[in-house]
Amino acid sequence: MASQSAQTSVHDFTVKDARGKDVDLGTYKGKVLLIVNVASQCGLTNSNYTELSQLYEKYKDQGFEILAFPCNQFGGQEPGNNEQILEFACTRFKAEYPIFDKVEVNGSNTAPIYKFLKSSKGGLFGDSIKWNFSKFLVDKDGNVVDRYAPTTSPLSIEKDIKKLLA
Repeated sequence: MASQSAQTSVHDFTVKDARGKDVDLGTYKGKVLLIVNVASQCGLTNSNYTELSQLYEKYKDQGFEILAFPCNQFGGQEPGNNEQILEFACTRFKAEYPIFDKVEVNGSNTAPIYKFLKSSKGGLFGDSIKWNFSKFLVDKDGNVVDRYAPTTSPLSIEKDIKKLLA
């Protein structure tokens, strides 16, 4: 794995998918990405999963991809194992986009991809992720171009996605 200092884009990372297989994020070069920490039992779950699926359906054929990382660090709202999380997202919300291995987004065990995202775009109150459904928009070259609060509706980001796809 490349050393932390050599990682200059999202494409430099390898993460695990929900089935434990390595996924080289370099395979997403040339695509616009929305990276989201998700949870199944959050007050924001229904609206976010619904709108994420709508965005994905609309733009997946134009080079848009959503990368969902389950996280149980906020109110214990993602207690399930990966199989249960996949079942929930794919059955209840017809999520077709990739759902990865459960990660930590804050603290000493923060996943390297999240360290990179946070160092690229600090939030309003510093680097730490505040809650489920924080969103990072990444351009085709793997640069983090924007960060959105958990309460920002995915559909309200559509104009920014369209701009990057153009």
